[in-house]
Amino acid sequence: MTKIRFATFPRTIKPKDFSLEVVKVFEKHYKNISTVELPKGLDSDTVLSIVRNDLEQIGFEIEKGKKKDEKIYRPVFFGENAQATVKYEIDGFHNDWKCGLEVEAGRAWMGNAVYRDIVQSLVMVELEHLILAVPQTYKYKSKGKDLISRDYENARNLIDTIYNHSRFQLPYDLTLIGY
Repeated sequence: MTKIRFATFPRTIKPKDFSLEVVKVFEKHYKNISTVELPKGLDSDTVLSIVRNDLEQIGFEIEKGKKKDEKIYRPVFFGENAQATVKYEIDGFHNDWKCGLEVEAGRAWMGNAVYRDIVQSLVMVELEHLILAVPQTYKYKSKGKDLISRDYENARNLIDTIYNHSRFQLPYDLTLIGY
């Protein structure tokens, strides 16, 4: 049995087959990326480097590094001559599935990265599904005490609230993965 956790939204729609393929990639590497079993979580770039090859094999374009030409940008607005005038960075994108991928680590919950990812994905052109991978737990110290933030559960509760609220509807489906 896997120790990866995941949930799909909205909960009234059957999970996409491709999102389950991505979950399998994280399951395959659980031992090396687990925020539950490792004494300290990895940074998001390291997690992405571990799952990169398998994600690329299923068709994702994945960020290679921090240099401008190694990043992936999705357009938000177009200007003259069909040039993207506003664009946001994303960790990965699958053109056929119109699926964005964000992998977060230590700042997923406490640093508000989950909120940023949800909002930026909202305005990206041709993004119909977001896969958001967050730590199940974030281990840290405060005033000498060992503490744990339950990032996956916090993100799941937030996303569940958003997808079940009657005031608005997000224009994309979402898969949340806890590693």
